[in-house]
Parts: sequence; C-alpha cells; structure tokens
Amino acid sequence: MNLLLVDAFELTGDETTLTGRRAEHLVRVLRVMPGDWVRVGVINGQLGRGQVLAVEGDSVRLAVVLDRKPVCDLNVDLILALPRPIMVQRILKQATVLGVRRFHLIRSRRVEKSFFQTPLLGAEKIRAILVDGMEQAMDTWLPQVTIHPRFKPFVEDVLPGLDGQGLIAHPEAEGSLADLAVAALPPRQRLVLAVGPEGGWSDYELQCFGEQGFRRFTLGRRILHVDTAVVSVLAQLQLLYDLRNR
Repeated sequence: MNLLLVDAFELTGDETTLTGRRAEHLVRVLRVMPGDWVRVGVINGQLGRGQVLAVEGDSVRLAVVLDRKPVCDLNVDLILALPRPIMVQRILKQATVLGVRRFHLIRSRRVEKSFFQTPLLGAEKIRAILVDGMEQAMDTWLPQVTIHPRFKPFVEDVLPGLDGQGLIAHPEAEGSLADLAVAALPPRQRLVLAVGPEGGWSDYELQCFGEQGFRRFTLGRRILHVDTAVVSVLAQLQLLYDLRNR
C-alpha cells in the first residue's frame, strides 16, 4: 500500500479513524507510532499526508493534511472485450495502475456469455480491485466501470457518445501507435482504446468500430494474451507522451 486512501465521508474535520484492512496495514506492516506521517489521499479528491495521533487496539486515528491534486498524463477510456474471469482482476488492477479512467466491459462474438456471471463483476469486488490499483499507483481517481452484456446496443447507443480519439488494437493492422502519431495529439487528449478477446475481433466488430472513427494499430507480429496486450498498449502510450514532453 503506497497510498492510504479514505472516502470523504470518513473525515471529521481534518481527522479520520480507521479500522479493518487499512488500520491493520498501518500497525502490522508499517508499524506506525503516534507522531509518524503516512501518505494519504481522498478518493476522487486531493493528496496529502496524515499524522498518526493514536493507535488504540484495532483502530488508528490520523490528522490529515490535503494540499495537492493528483497528476496523470493519460486520459484513457478502455473498451475491453470481457476476458476469462481469471484475467479480469489482473487487468482491472494493472490498467488502473497505468492510468485508465473509465472501463467499458463488453460482449463480443468470441466472449463467452457465462463470463458475465462471474462474482468478480460485483460492485464491491470491482471497487476493491480498483482501490488496490489506486493505492499502488498513488492516485485518487476511482475509475468508472460499466458492463455491457450485448455488443450491438453498445456500439449503437453508447459508443457514439464517447468523446475522444478512438484506437483499436488489431494484429493485422498496418501501423503501430507511433505510426498513428498519437504523440502529436493535444495534451490531455482523451483516448478511447479498444482491446479485443483472445480470439480477436470479428470483421463485423471491426467495421462497427471503424464507422465510429476508430483507427487500427498493431502491437507487432506476436499475438499477446489480453492482459499483456493491455499493459503493453498503455505503457506505449505513456512512453509516447513522455517523449513528446521532453
């Protein structure tokens, strides 16, 4: 836990009292004592520090000072053909660490309908996964996650309303992200990134995205697992932004 996250409602003035997982981490892992300082952030709010006022049994009381906003170079929506349940948790956390702001988990032709029945898609479970990623990345932005169990309503009713430049990963595309001149986009340009299932997008699905202005790119000759592909794309986007800003 690189950042201790609290909800705004947990603050009383500039103090908060924590129990459960967070207090246990402070006491057993960080071994805090009264007077110690830890990094603190408010979910969807500011970053700062917290000074330990008291450690009382299973609870820790902190005085919180919030004095800066989190910074993220990327502004990415991820459209993800829902992968096998074993990958969902890993992708949600990794993509949150790398700065994804909004997730759209969709059904495509090569996605099993049963994938949408996994308990991992429960609201509380998803939130816990996202918070874990936020703590790792030291970010306070809680990503939004929307689940779309039918492809056609998504592309007809939802996709046209998403702002930003659309990019879709496809192994048979001719150019890479660098070839698409992503780095030349305006700062903080919102990107809508689509990553397909293990078996790839169907021709119909590619056509639907293309009609909405999505530009195809390839990650190279090797076919990657979905979780690897997501991390690879987001890392490349960050690199392109970093090179532009040098």
